[in-house]
Amino acid sequence: MRITLFDTELGAFGIGWTDAGIARLQLPGLDEAALLTRLARDGAVAGQPGAAVADVIAQVKAYAAGKVVDFSPVALDLGGVAAFHRRAYALLLQTGWGETTTYGALARQLGDVGLSRAVGQAMGANPIPLIIPCHRVLACNGKPGGFSAPGGAEAKLRMLALEGVAAGAHPGQLAFGFQDLERG
Repeated sequence: MRITLFDTELGAFGIGWTDAGIARLQLPGLDEAALLTRLARDGAVAGQPGAAVADVIAQVKAYAAGKVVDFSPVALDLGGVAAFHRRAYALLLQTGWGETTTYGALARQLGDVGLSRAVGQAMGANPIPLIIPCHRVLACNGKPGGFSAPGGAEAKLRMLALEGVAAGAHPGQLAFGFQDLERG
């Protein structure tokens, strides 16, 4: 795997890729040394992005600048990722910009609402956050729930705000222009 760092309006990101596609994305919030340490695990080495990876970097920069970006066509390398997690990520990739879903809704789509915790674990283990938009998965009450990236739930809220989503709104309400009922 090859890796590189790049700056955006949100801060420094890190990206890792193989010939098959994007394998890692590290969100901002760490200093450069910590960012490189997280990316370079498992023998990853610094590399120069080719055209496809450079395009993904440009898309991430556009996202960080507040532009609507659809990452669903990005080639991903999920080798070594558990089958259940890959299934959860495949469903999540259908949740577009400014949309949210819940852990329970994904669990139901995977066959059993009892899988909600397993969905949460899959989101926490997501090696490619933002591109696999785990920040769009909310708790059943519309609250942000957890987020394993640097900055935790606050980072998740900032990402959602970039997309025009107010956490606390019930999932799906924003698509119809409803306000968060708790905030009026």
